[in-house]
Amino acid sequence: MIADTLDLTPEAFAAGTGWAIKPQGACRGDACVPLGGGPFDARTTAERLRMAVVHEPAAGLWAIGPDTLGDRALTTATAPDLELARLDGTPFRLAELRGQKVAIVSWAPW
Repeated sequence: MIADTLDLTPEAFAAGTGWAIKPQGACRGDACVPLGGGPFDARTTAERLRMAVVHEPAAGLWAIGPDTLGDRALTTATAPDLELARLDGTPFRLAELRGQKVAIVSWAPW
């Protein structure tokens, strides 16, 4: 779910994530996760559901999800440093691009 604010209504959260906010908690299908009392808070709810909550300040956007109830959320995208040969044969280290947004695309014939 991409949003420009975390000040979401329960209905907007449900529409974006598939988790309906009910009196018994956040529910999807037969699964419900208790949220406790108090007013709805998107960040707290997402964290209870083990969803990553990531802010991109330059764009003014928030990314929420996906849920990872049985696993861990990926909250950082730091790739391991690796060294590859450029087309001219000189070495290239991924760390040279640290601080920049990078898309890594790989392909294998098998």
